[in-house]
Amino acid sequence: MGALLLRLFGLLLLLSALALPLVRAPDRPVDTLVARWAPPPSQFLDLGGQLVHFRDEGPRQDPVPLLLLHGTSASLHTWDGWVRALRGTRRVISLDLPAFGLTGPFDGPYAGRPYTGEQYARFVLDVLDQLKLPRVSIAGNSLGGEVAWRIAASAPQRVERLILVDAAGYQRNVAQIPLGWRIARVPVLGRVAEHVLPQSFIREGLSLVMGDPAHVTEAMVERYHELTLREGNRAALIERARQWTPDEGVAQVRGVTQPTLVLWGGRDRLIPPATAQRFAADIPGAQVQVFDDLGHIPHEEDPARTVAVVQAFLK
Repeated sequence: MGALLLRLFGLLLLLSALALPLVRAPDRPVDTLVARWAPPPSQFLDLGGQLVHFRDEGPRQDPVPLLLLHGTSASLHTWDGWVRALRGTRRVISLDLPAFGLTGPFDGPYAGRPYTGEQYARFVLDVLDQLKLPRVSIAGNSLGGEVAWRIAASAPQRVERLILVDAAGYQRNVAQIPLGWRIARVPVLGRVAEHVLPQSFIREGLSLVMGDPAHVTEAMVERYHELTLREGNRAALIERARQWTPDEGVAQVRGVTQPTLVLWGGRDRLIPPATAQRFAADIPGAQVQVFDDLGHIPHEEDPARTVAVVQAFLK
């Protein structure tokens, strides 16, 4: 059996090598993407050599801005619907986390850091310091949700309210981990994945995270595809996949004391909807809102319905 598996693995590598020229997708320099994906009000913040793509919209006099943190392979654009609804009355800040969007991999003083939830939390706190924001409310989806609860638990004086949107953190079984994530953790196949990215792969991934795959648009596929091609993003994502440890530090969730809204898609196939109740059990007084027909990115799939709940919570 071992010899058979070895031969099958060798055949897979051979087929991958033969197919590579047909599906090869080279990295895109960031300056070739800025005009399309970072028009005003986009800005770039320099953290000692680490450039951070962010947007700061809405009334500057808002005493407690809302910070929005996206999930794995996404970007600040995932929040566009929420921002349009909120910026008339709230100051809303969104950013591309390192390894994603136009921010790209860890650089400058952050070069060589592991792509863990703890490091992302420290990075976001540095961004808040640079923007001179002593206190914010935070909403985070998936990875961004994990970063949000880590900040709320470790720096409670910086967070007034917390919104967890299909947030990561608790242990999941293997079947719930995306195939692409598992492939990235295999050394040889992971390196191959750095050089290939057919749009069909992006389309299938988005179909998986939607409650209704019909909600996936060609514009959405193109955006996710181009921003993933940003120079260094795929290599950084593979590093993150290798460094990822399920449920690392999740006990910190019990240290969250801020008013919390747990918002979930009832058709989330990546992080089961039952996880919403786990967060509610570990965070005293947490409110739970499940949208039965939405998936893993409910804020992007149906921004109007989901943001209405957020507006009520923030009031």
